[in-house]
Amino acid sequence: MSEAVLYVVATPIGNLADMTPRAVEVLQSVSLIAAEDTRHSARLMAHFNIKTPMISVHDHNERQRIDRIVQQLGQGESLALISDAGTPLISDPGFVLVRAVREAGFRVVPVPGCSALVAALCAAGLPSDRFIFEGFLPAKTGARRQLLEALAAETRTLIFYESPHRILASLEDMLACFGAERFVVVARELTKTFETIEGQALGELLEWMRGDTNQQKGEFVVLVQGAPAREAEALDPEALRVLDLLLEELPVKQAAGLAARITGLKKNALYQLALERRG
Repeated sequence: MSEAVLYVVATPIGNLADMTPRAVEVLQSVSLIAAEDTRHSARLMAHFNIKTPMISVHDHNERQRIDRIVQQLGQGESLALISDAGTPLISDPGFVLVRAVREAGFRVVPVPGCSALVAALCAAGLPSDRFIFEGFLPAKTGARRQLLEALAAETRTLIFYESPHRILASLEDMLACFGAERFVVVARELTKTFETIEGQALGELLEWMRGDTNQQKGEFVVLVQGAPAREAEALDPEALRVLDLLLEELPVKQAAGLAARITGLKKNALYQLALERRG
């Protein structure tokens, strides 16, 4: 009996020509495909003549599906996990299942392919050596602004997913938290017919989107340039000396928190500076 494997298979985010030959081969060869939405994935299967049976695995039934999937793996059957588009688990279901399969002693094998965040990042013209993916922002304004304020001093490129009915509200909250001059790139409908990748200062970008309702439709990746160099480093050498002394004795988070209390500077800014100096 061959070794049973759960394959985590990336699928196209729009253009079906982005499907890899390996992904097609794997989906044709496994005993069962766990799909986020079987009706949605049925079109992809038909296009590539993949006749493998499918079951749904989504946010509401993922835990209930684990026993069946682990049981089939135990019988020597390999399975595949796909999402509606892109790489499973990236702002999609699958984490609980993958962890359970690994804990049961079975191999989990990635079959790489499309990911909207990577596609957007490589075309945005923003620093890509260090970045943070935050997924979807909170739906409510208060929670969304709280998160954005916590990220305002982050120097790494920030990446978010957003839906069409919240894109303007999210950009407005970013304007309030990051300022009008922060450079932002909006990547819309990647690999699809109406793909748009637009980058401007946030204030100008928001006006551009408000003026064109077509640019408010579709699926979005929003990329935000990181904050400039720390004001703590530029303006207060004494704060830097305090932080360095604390870093000699304490973990980064504790050192930044104590430095903020001593100097009166923002904890988030000091935390990012501490990460840079420690790393």
